[in-house]
Amino acid sequence: MPADSTGKVSLDHIYTQPDPRAYFGTLRELGYCIPQGAKPHFAALISEYREVRKVPAPTVLDIGCSYGINAALLKCDATMDELYERYAGGDAATLPRAALLARDRELVRSRGRSGRARFIGLDTSDRALSYALAAGFLDGAVNADLERNEPTGRQRAQLAGADLVVSTGCLGYVTERTISRVVAANGDRRPWMAHFVLRMFPFDPIAACLADAGYETVRSEGLFKQRRFATPQEQSQVLDTLSGIGVDPRGLETEGWFYAGLHLSRPRRKAARTIVDLASARPAPGLRPAGARAPLHRPDRGLN
Repeated sequence: MPADSTGKVSLDHIYTQPDPRAYFGTLRELGYCIPQGAKPHFAALISEYREVRKVPAPTVLDIGCSYGINAALLKCDATMDELYERYAGGDAATLPRAALLARDRELVRSRGRSGRARFIGLDTSDRALSYALAAGFLDGAVNADLERNEPTGRQRAQLAGADLVVSTGCLGYVTERTISRVVAANGDRRPWMAHFVLRMFPFDPIAACLADAGYETVRSEGLFKQRRFATPQEQSQVLDTLSGIGVDPRGLETEGWFYAGLHLSRPRRKAARTIVDLASARPAPGLRPAGARAPLHRPDRGLN
């Protein structure tokens, strides 16, 4: 498999298909499981926000949502094993796309928890977003690359409705530039955030950006499996990266798995400063220019 600039195998082809079958067929072989690990934490955060802010149905913005996997798990109380079987098992390979969509709409109709939360997806893959919208997993979509571009007026309005911002796969490739543009779109409102980030990607630059916007960030206890390494070369490169940033991989990545940490960011009572200019702020020291980043719809990256 070809590798990207970090040494991780490139799985670009699975994010731009008309439906999720290549996505699940490929990631099933690698034991990709981070959305399942993230599910109870996102559900708890949504419930807490609902109670504290008295918002009956919070709007959740999923950065790098691909085919709406996090939304499907939460909205339909599904599991990753169930989705793997749905798209990569049984007769899935022979079904027309329309039949897959019809089956997904029925899942949302019969098991969807309507009125509990709305899900908006932000992704660079128009095909993935289109499927997630048509299936009913997402309630709205923003097809944009905020690493390279400012949001349009319409996109800014969509981003401005976020109560919570989550990710399970993109931070590390997606930088503080995207995060600051999401925050800036919300004006004086500051959505709560929960991001699962691979240990090979320091979260400090994004935490510093959020601190400037009036946030406090805490690292949740525990680590979360993301997926198995696809090749020995991928594992070797990641171990070298971890060594270079002072992260001990023994008993974790040395055993053949990527691991991620959970970072929770909530606004302080008094913001440190206004956020009007955050979207145009310089990248924090130690981060590569946004133009060097891969697209943001990578659930196997940045743990999405």
